[in-house]
Amino acid sequence: MQRITPFLWFDDKAEEAAHFYSSIFKNAKVGAITRYGEQASNASGRPAGSVLTVAFQLDGQEFVALNGGPQFRFTEAISLVVNCETQAEIDEYWEKLSNGGQEIQCGWLKDKYGLSWQIVPTELGTWRSDSDSEKSARVMAAILHMRKLDIQTLQDAYGHP
Repeated sequence: MQRITPFLWFDDKAEEAAHFYSSIFKNAKVGAITRYGEQASNASGRPAGSVLTVAFQLDGQEFVALNGGPQFRFTEAISLVVNCETQAEIDEYWEKLSNGGQEIQCGWLKDKYGLSWQIVPTELGTWRSDSDSEKSARVMAAILHMRKLDIQTLQDAYGHP
Protein backbone atom coordinates (compact mmCIF):
# COMPACT_ATOMS: atom_id res chain seq x y z
CA MET A 1 0.00 0.00 0.00
CA GLN A 2 1.33 3.43 -0.90
CA ARG A 3 1.73 5.93 1.91
CA ILE A 4 -0.31 8.79 0.39
CA THR A 5 -3.44 8.18 -1.69
CA PRO A 6 -5.38 10.97 -3.43
CA PHE A 7 -9.03 10.84 -2.31
CA LEU A 8 -11.34 12.44 -4.89
CA TRP A 9 -14.83 13.68 -3.94
CA PHE A 10 -17.54 13.28 -6.58
CA ASP A 11 -21.24 14.02 -6.32
CA ASP A 12 -22.47 10.63 -7.56
CA LYS A 13 -20.17 9.63 -10.44
CA ALA A 14 -17.24 8.01 -8.57
CA GLU A 15 -17.59 4.60 -10.21
CA GLU A 16 -18.16 6.07 -13.68
CA ALA A 17 -15.12 8.32 -13.26
CA ALA A 18 -12.90 5.45 -12.05
CA HIS A 19 -13.83 3.40 -15.11
CA PHE A 20 -13.32 6.42 -17.39
CA TYR A 21 -9.83 7.14 -16.02
CA SER A 22 -8.93 3.45 -16.08
CA SER A 23 -9.87 3.26 -19.77
CA ILE A 24 -7.41 6.07 -20.59
CA PHE A 25 -4.27 5.03 -18.73
CA LYS A 26 -2.20 1.92 -19.25
CA ASN A 27 -1.55 -0.27 -16.23
CA ALA A 28 -4.86 0.84 -14.73
CA LYS A 29 -7.62 -1.00 -12.93
CA VAL A 30 -10.70 -0.50 -10.85
CA GLY A 31 -10.47 -2.22 -7.47
CA ALA A 32 -12.72 -2.52 -4.43
CA ILE A 33 -16.10 -0.84 -4.44
CA THR A 34 -17.82 -0.12 -1.13
CA ARG A 35 -21.48 0.73 -0.77
CA TYR A 36 -23.53 2.85 1.59
CA GLY A 37 -25.00 0.80 4.42
CA GLU A 38 -28.09 1.80 6.39
CA GLN A 39 -26.24 3.92 8.98
CA ALA A 40 -24.08 5.74 6.43
CA SER A 41 -27.12 6.19 4.21
CA ASN A 42 -29.11 7.77 7.03
CA ALA A 43 -26.23 10.09 7.95
CA SER A 44 -25.47 11.16 4.37
CA GLY A 45 -28.84 11.05 2.69
CA ARG A 46 -27.35 8.80 -0.03
CA PRO A 47 -29.35 5.69 -1.00
CA ALA A 48 -28.47 2.49 0.85
CA GLY A 49 -26.64 0.14 -1.50
CA SER A 50 -25.36 2.94 -3.74
CA VAL A 51 -21.63 3.31 -4.35
CA LEU A 52 -19.73 4.96 -1.50
CA THR A 53 -16.10 4.57 -2.62
CA VAL A 54 -14.19 3.10 -5.53
CA ALA A 55 -10.50 2.24 -5.32
CA PHE A 56 -8.60 2.44 -8.59
CA GLN A 57 -5.07 2.62 -9.94
CA LEU A 58 -3.60 4.62 -12.82
CA ASP A 59 -0.06 3.67 -13.83
CA GLY A 60 0.38 2.05 -10.43
CA GLN A 61 -0.78 5.17 -8.51
CA GLU A 62 -3.63 4.38 -6.13
CA PHE A 63 -6.67 6.65 -5.87
CA VAL A 64 -10.00 6.50 -4.06
CA ALA A 65 -13.14 8.09 -5.48
CA LEU A 66 -15.99 8.97 -3.11
CA ASN A 67 -19.64 9.65 -3.89
CA GLY A 68 -20.05 12.32 -1.23
CA GLY A 69 -22.77 14.51 -2.71
CA PRO A 70 -22.87 17.96 -4.30
CA GLN A 71 -21.43 19.94 -1.36
CA PHE A 72 -17.91 20.11 -2.78
CA ARG A 73 -16.63 20.54 -6.32
CA PHE A 74 -13.20 20.25 -7.84
CA THR A 75 -11.26 23.47 -8.44
CA GLU A 76 -7.96 24.29 -10.09
CA ALA A 77 -6.46 24.46 -6.59
CA ILE A 78 -5.43 20.86 -7.18
CA SER A 79 -4.55 19.15 -10.43
CA LEU A 80 -3.06 15.89 -11.59
CA VAL A 81 0.06 16.14 -13.76
CA VAL A 82 0.64 13.62 -16.54
CA ASN A 83 4.25 13.63 -17.74
CA CYS A 84 4.50 12.59 -21.39
CA GLU A 85 7.56 11.42 -23.31
CA THR A 86 6.20 12.22 -26.80
CA GLN A 87 3.82 14.55 -28.59
CA ALA A 88 1.68 11.53 -29.45
CA GLU A 89 1.21 10.87 -25.71
CA ILE A 90 0.31 14.50 -25.07
CA ASP A 91 -2.18 14.42 -27.94
CA GLU A 92 -3.77 11.17 -26.75
CA TYR A 93 -4.19 12.17 -23.10
CA TRP A 94 -5.33 15.66 -24.07
CA GLU A 95 -7.98 14.36 -26.45
CA LYS A 96 -9.32 11.69 -24.09
CA LEU A 97 -9.29 13.70 -20.86
CA SER A 98 -10.69 16.91 -22.37
CA ASN A 99 -13.52 15.09 -24.17
CA GLY A 100 -16.68 16.46 -22.56
CA GLY A 101 -14.59 18.78 -20.41
CA GLN A 102 -12.83 22.07 -21.02
CA GLU A 103 -9.46 22.95 -22.55
CA ILE A 104 -7.83 25.64 -20.48
CA GLN A 105 -4.38 27.15 -21.10
CA CYS A 106 -0.74 26.23 -20.57
CA GLY A 107 -1.34 22.48 -20.81
CA TRP A 108 -4.24 22.50 -18.32
CA LEU A 109 -7.67 21.01 -18.89
CA LYS A 110 -10.73 20.05 -16.89
CA ASP A 111 -12.25 16.65 -17.56
CA LYS A 112 -15.98 16.04 -17.76
CA TYR A 113 -16.11 15.57 -13.97
CA GLY A 114 -14.42 18.92 -13.30
CA LEU A 115 -11.05 17.48 -12.23
CA SER A 116 -8.06 19.53 -13.44
CA TRP A 117 -5.16 17.89 -15.28
CA GLN A 118 -1.85 19.17 -16.60
CA ILE A 119 -0.65 17.28 -19.68
CA VAL A 120 3.03 18.15 -20.02
CA PRO A 121 6.27 16.94 -21.59
CA THR A 122 8.64 15.25 -19.13
CA GLU A 123 11.32 17.82 -19.99
CA LEU A 124 9.20 20.74 -18.76
CA GLY A 125 10.66 20.73 -15.25
CA THR A 126 14.20 20.85 -16.65
CA TRP A 127 13.33 23.66 -19.06
CA ARG A 128 11.64 25.76 -16.38
CA SER A 129 14.43 25.35 -13.82
CA ASP A 130 17.40 25.89 -16.16
CA SER A 131 20.08 28.14 -14.68
CA ASP A 132 19.93 30.15 -17.93
CA SER A 133 16.96 32.36 -17.05
CA GLU A 134 16.58 33.48 -20.68
CA LYS A 135 15.92 29.89 -21.79
CA SER A 136 13.37 29.42 -19.00
CA ALA A 137 11.68 32.71 -19.86
CA ARG A 138 11.39 31.75 -23.54
CA VAL A 139 9.78 28.43 -22.60
CA MET A 140 7.33 30.15 -20.26
CA ALA A 141 6.46 32.75 -22.90
CA ALA A 142 5.74 29.95 -25.39
CA ILE A 143 3.59 28.05 -22.87
CA LEU A 144 1.45 31.14 -22.22
CA HIS A 145 0.34 31.11 -25.87
CA MET A 146 -0.76 27.47 -25.90
CA ARG A 147 -3.64 25.39 -24.71
CA LYS A 148 -2.33 21.89 -25.48
CA LEU A 149 1.45 21.96 -25.21
CA ASP A 150 3.55 21.37 -28.31
CA ILE A 151 6.90 19.74 -27.54
CA GLN A 152 8.64 20.95 -30.71
CA THR A 153 7.65 24.56 -30.11
CA LEU A 154 8.86 24.34 -26.52
CA GLN A 155 12.14 22.69 -27.56
CA ASP A 156 12.65 25.45 -30.12
CA ALA A 157 11.96 28.12 -27.50
CA TYR A 158 14.37 26.46 -25.08
CA GLY A 159 17.17 25.96 -27.57
CA HIS A 160 17.06 29.15 -29.63
CA PRO A 161 17.56 32.78 -28.60
